[in-house]
Amino acid sequence: MRVWMVLLAVLAVLGFSEVAMAQQQAWVQVEAQPSLAEAEARARDYAAEFPNVAGYQLSSGWYAILLGPYAPEAAAGALADLRRSGVIPRDSFVTDDATHRQQFWPVGAMAGQPALATDPSVADPAVVDPVVVDPVAQPQTPAVDVRPAEETVREAKASEAALDADGRKALQTAMAWYGFYEGGIDGAFGPGTRNSMAAWQESNGFEPTGVLTTTQREALVMNYKADQTEFGFETVSEPEAGIEITLPMALLQFDHYEPPFVHYAEKANSGLRVILISEPGNQDSLSGLYDILQTLEVVPAQGERSKTDKSFTINAVSDKVQSYAYAEAKNGMVKGYLVVWNPADAERMSRILPALKSSFRGVGDKALDPGLVPMDEATRSGLLAGMEVKLPKLSRSGFFVDAKGSVVTTVEAVAQCGRVTIDRATEARVVAQDQASGLAILQPTTPLAPRAFAQFAGGSVRLGSEVAVAGYSYEDKLPAPVLTFGTLEEEKGLNGEAGLSRLAAPVLPGDAGGPVLDGTGAVLGMLLPAAVKGAKLLPDGVAFAAQAGVVSQALTAAGITPSMATSTDLATPDALNAAGLGMTVLVSCWE
Repeated sequence: MRVWMVLLAVLAVLGFSEVAMAQQQAWVQVEAQPSLAEAEARARDYAAEFPNVAGYQLSSGWYAILLGPYAPEAAAGALADLRRSGVIPRDSFVTDDATHRQQFWPVGAMAGQPALATDPSVADPAVVDPVVVDPVAQPQTPAVDVRPAEETVREAKASEAALDADGRKALQTAMAWYGFYEGGIDGAFGPGTRNSMAAWQESNGFEPTGVLTTTQREALVMNYKADQTEFGFETVSEPEAGIEITLPMALLQFDHYEPPFVHYAEKANSGLRVILISEPGNQDSLSGLYDILQTLEVVPAQGERSKTDKSFTINAVSDKVQSYAYAEAKNGMVKGYLVVWNPADAERMSRILPALKSSFRGVGDKALDPGLVPMDEATRSGLLAGMEVKLPKLSRSGFFVDAKGSVVTTVEAVAQCGRVTIDRATEARVVAQDQASGLAILQPTTPLAPRAFAQFAGGSVRLGSEVAVAGYSYEDKLPAPVLTFGTLEEEKGLNGEAGLSRLAAPVLPGDAGGPVLDGTGAVLGMLLPAAVKGAKLLPDGVAFAAQAGVVSQALTAAGITPSMATSTDLATPDALNAAGLGMTVLVSCWE
């Protein structure tokens, strides 16, 4: 390598075959800046990392920072390697020197002197030893700019006219790949294509004429091909699932079937996962799938959702994971896909995701057989097809206190939560909480219409009378609350504390926050969590509740008018059950 570089340096000093040199070099353009000062500053930054940094003013007036030059056959590989290692911007591209004018970096350097690289290793400072030629010891021949002038718009149109249909479609495909073109790949250069060309030119520091020159067309297509090589795109057909899609198989590998999913796992620590979805079903199945996907750890709650009777999309994002899901119901089958990646790879995914979206299609009349891989009930209940299901930190009970869906619960249920939900699906915000009483008040972020809400008891209750606690005793393991019966033992705490009622009832931690009902269905108070165990252990079945007056005061302070019970008639078992379960909700605390 050293001998080759010395030879090139000597040839450059002696002025040998400048025309041949100009025709045999390509560059990786990493940036373009509008001013010389900005370009010099960025070139200086790159020069601290790379030994082969050059800077040229472009014919457009901008200033390009480049790596190279490289032999043309090595440039695309160098670009792919450098982008894969993350040391250059992802929108870097290969170009020749047709648009290069005056060289500004290295300061004082002459055009044509940098060594010609034959492989990407020249980008590694440890590999290249710089060659220094003493300008005093060697005679210098002034550099002559023998490069052909950049094509005019008229000349560019003329060379463009010589393209065949495949060549024109290749340009549209490449522009679509980089996000500049959204139309059909038809080879027709209408206003949409011209605007896309102008946008690509402006983004890369060229004059936005809307007509690509020969050099620009070659650079665009060459970079597109380099991306295809880097990601290893292949059209994948899944006959068992009836799906065809283009996947970046350099980053993925088939893992396993687990109906209704086909799993493609990451390859070489790429951080990318793709799950194909295929099952027999209709609109109801589609809605069920939409709900199920929301429960997965890889589908964060934040992000955009869109759902119709025929299809849905989920674009979910958090600081740890990002995912995109699409599914459609058609011809008695539900088919789609879920893509999962690291948010840090957003730029890479901006080039990969469009390829997946545009290529996905259902084929044939077959969906993935639910019995293809046997799964026992333990697997089905604990895992969703091998994917971790999102679980809350904890779940407690709560109950509606007005027709707008406001909820009272225990402070324990909302402490240190990233978000709070009501009945799993409805987001809620904490509008008030009081550590002294142990009460918290929630309001749903979307309107709710409760089947029932609390009617608070206004008078005293006979000690020893039967009470019922409505709550999610087993947290989120059951789909509905249950009633636990007990007795009212005392209307004060063990140490005489006012505002508390002592109960004898076999309640569980999940019941905390639920309503305590008397025989008429009126709310006597809210069940409090069990006291933290200390030196004294209370007998099993001892529980405490915040009395109705304490709850009513907290609601009034929060601007909510509590409703008072008017009936003194004992409720039938069915009516008591309907009242208690109709007002009780599951309150979940999430990271």
